[in-house]
Order: sequence, then structure tokens, then C-alpha cells
Amino acid sequence: MNIAIVGTGYVGLVTGTCFSEMGVHVICVDIDEDKIEKLNRGILPIYEPGLDDLVRKNVSAGRLKFTTDLTSCLDEVEVVFSAVGTPPDEDGSADLRYVIDVARTIGKNINKYLLVVTKSTVPVGTAQKVKCAIEEELDKRGVSVPFDVASNPEFLKEGTAVKDFMGPDRVVVGTDSPNARALMERLYKPFTLNHYRMIFTDIPSAEMIKYAANAMLATRISFMNDIANLCHLVGADVNMVRNGIGSDSRIGSKFLYPGCGYGGSCFPKDIKALIKTAAQNSYQMRVLKAVEEVNVYQKTVLFTRLQELFGKNFTYKNIAVWGLAFKPETDDMREAPALVLIELLLERNCKIKVYDPVAIPECKRRTGDKILYAKDMYDAVVNADALLLLTEWKEFRMPDWQIVKNSMKQPIVIDGRNIYDKAEMQAEGFVYQNI
Repeated sequence: MNIAIVGTGYVGLVTGTCFSEMGVHVICVDIDEDKIEKLNRGILPIYEPGLDDLVRKNVSAGRLKFTTDLTSCLDEVEVVFSAVGTPPDEDGSADLRYVIDVARTIGKNINKYLLVVTKSTVPVGTAQKVKCAIEEELDKRGVSVPFDVASNPEFLKEGTAVKDFMGPDRVVVGTDSPNARALMERLYKPFTLNHYRMIFTDIPSAEMIKYAANAMLATRISFMNDIANLCHLVGADVNMVRNGIGSDSRIGSKFLYPGCGYGGSCFPKDIKALIKTAAQNSYQMRVLKAVEEVNVYQKTVLFTRLQELFGKNFTYKNIAVWGLAFKPETDDMREAPALVLIELLLERNCKIKVYDPVAIPECKRRTGDKILYAKDMYDAVVNADALLLLTEWKEFRMPDWQIVKNSMKQPIVIDGRNIYDKAEMQAEGFVYQNI
């Protein structure tokens, strides 16, 4: 089976590579010539565990190719996945210009039946816009070429994306065409041999499922952060609270971990887009507005803890930061709490020294020389007045606390991910706070 993936960002590259691993012949397309040239040399634009090995393996096997020219491969493929970016517009809505550009390119150039699948996270109604754009271009050409449009939202978690794609807990496909359904069943069959579910819906429902899923997960996170902040005020232990409510089978324990706020490419963008979609239909997403409000506040909580310790007007402190990426196993800093915290500390003329196993190059690109970059976790804490943990990388879980304490000016640790034990930290001689 021959397919094309348009967009070699996070979703497109993982999707194309995993399909090729199952024997599908995949052509990945991107307008960024530099990115394609690097991919052809085995240099990936993202960090994702296991992905680089799979890319090299399937390129070598001839099943995975990269090009900048979509039109040259349309006659060769049966399915085109659109996995281009949908960044938030100024008003919070999803910017669909790249999605529509792909549709118009297809309409201008197809000569035989093609299934066009939207893989990007897009608002309800996008598939209809894609269909209309293709039809408009066909009408301009004065030709009638059959095609179908489907929605196939992704549910990949950064850091475990390859595993998620190869063994999905569900595959959602929205389509109104028997032919499109048959093609998608054939394409995903290798991934569903262990009885992973394929869920077929109408197209608008498939488009909504992705947003609703992310909205629910973000809601659970913000809810627990709200509860954690109240626990801090009343003297309750949020970890005990989480264990207590998570044991309820109606609630469960997943995504009940409090922290210093969610970030990344999905939750912030999708919450904004869903709120905007509702507004365009004269409805208010009251719960999601609160979810977003809590998350904006949560990214400032560690700064507030510093103010409590040093006084509201503290300045010129040496602050060490462990973790920059919005979550472990990625270098993604989009909407990361670290970015908010760094700006707040810079406003107080603090000297900031940061360490992250993989995200330092990305932080340098975003922040430049405003802060210092450590060679390792222990280098970061030298002469520090406080250590802030923002990302729960495994290497941060069991540091040598004696080295840390001896290196710091003041033994203060503020744990933004609740990975340390308060009693143990106090026994080591630290002033310790968590969420």
C-alpha cells in the first residue's frame, strides 16, 4: 500500500515512520526544504525516544521517503494524510490555512481516486471545508475525479509516541464512505491484530473526539491543581487526597497528579480552540474557561512560593532549575511552565542556571543568553539560593542530596512535580516545599 503524509512535524513524522515499519510505502512531504534535506540525511527535527532508529531503518529499506513535492507523488498513492500544523490564531481559534492549502494542492493535481485523511487536530467542520476546497479546484479544472475525505485524529503522547502508535488503545476514524472505511481498516489492520479497537463515527464526531479527550485530561489536571492549592492553605496532603479519590473506580488515578501547570503542543492550543468553536456557535464552555484560568495561574505557583520564602520583593537571587521541557522524554518547550517562571525571575533580576537532559538547545533558541546553562544537574545548583524542579526526568528522582546541599548557598528545594518525599528531604536538612 502506498500513502503520503503531508507535514513532517511531530504527528506526521511519527505516523509516517510507524506505517512504514508495518510494510506500508510512505512518502513524507514538507515545504521546508532544509528539514527534508536533513531527514534524508537521518537528522530528525524532533526528539522522540526510538524514532530515529525507525526512521533510519525504514529509509534504508526503501519504505520511507522524504520530498518537498506533493504533486509528484499523488498518482502513486491511495491515501494522503494531512498532518500539517494548526497553530492558534490571535483569537484562539485553530489556523487552518495550511490544511486548506494541502486540500487545494490535491484538488489541482489529482487524476484518480484518492482518500484524503485529516490527521491534524482541527475544529468540527474542517473536513467539510477540505472537501469544498478540493471540489472548487476540480471545478476550475473542469474535471470530475472521485475522492473521499475522512478524519483520523491522533492520540500520541510525546515521549511515548512510537509505542502509542504501534499499540493504540483505540483508532478513531470518521467517514461517510464505505470505500474510505475499507481503506482505513486495511491500513490499520497490522496495528489491531491484538484486538485494539477501531471506532468508526461520522466525521464531525471524530473531529470532536480529539478535542473532548484533551479537554477532559486538562480538566482533571487543573482540578487537582486547584485542590492542591487549597490543600496548601488548609494543611492537607494532596498526595493523600489523590490516593483517596483515585481509588474510587468511578474516578481512577490517571491524570490526577498536581504540578506546576500543563504545557505542550496539544492541551493549551486545543482548549483555546474548543472555547473559540463554542463561541462561534453562541455557546460558552464555562468549565474549560476555568480549566484554562487555573493552568495560567498554576505556572506562577513556584514563583509565589519563592516570594513566601524570600519576601515579595526578593531580587538578585541565584535560582537553579531542573527541567525545561513541558514533560519528560521530549525537548518540546511549547507553553512550558519553565518559560513563564524564567520570565518572572528575570523581572526580579535573578541569576538563573538551568539544566535539562535534552531541551537546553531549544531553551537557548527561545531564551538566548539571558540565563546560564549547566553542564549537568549538579553544576546547576552551585551557589544557588533555591532549586526548582519543573520536569520529572528520571535522572532527577534520586540525586545525591549531600552533593546538592554542599553546593547550594541555601538548602531550599521547591518541587513542582511532587516527586520527592517531604520527610526525607527535611531529614536531609532541606527547606522543602511541593505542590
